[in-house]
Amino acid sequence: MTPLELVYDKLLPLTELSRRRCGWRTRSQPTVFTNGVFDLVHPGHLTYLAQAAGLGQRLIVGVNSDESVKRLKGDSRPVMPLAARMQLLASLFFVDGVVAFEEDTPLELIKTLRPDILTKGGDYTEAGIVGAAEVRSWGGTVEVLPFLEGHSTTQILELIG
Repeated sequence: MTPLELVYDKLLPLTELSRRRCGWRTRSQPTVFTNGVFDLVHPGHLTYLAQAAGLGQRLIVGVNSDESVKRLKGDSRPVMPLAARMQLLASLFFVDGVVAFEEDTPLELIKTLRPDILTKGGDYTEAGIVGAAEVRSWGGTVEVLPFLEGHSTTQILELIG
């Protein structure tokens, strides 16, 4: 496969990603799930995603759809369309699957994929992580990873604007 084919092979509909997840589970490959907007990927995102990948053997990233981002962050967002955000994430060697979701939260993705580890960045508390109770109910764990200060999409947009 060419590098670009490898990237596109990670951009998956939920049905295909769920099938792959079953295979990873059968081979005892702990799977980590995280999600976000990832509008302008910056060092904070990269550090967080690399740390998340290090918690297991497979990393799945759920990405808010454009409509979901608008509802959550306002009409000026996202800056980059969904396809571009997903392609950028899929190009990271430590990401194994990227899937979009239309809802405001990834709860249905989490319930379908049943990750072993659910993670969010340090700007969240464990009590505020959507899907935490569900992941714990099937024996999984929830991890809050450190927030890398000084890096945020909002800060970048303020500098540009």
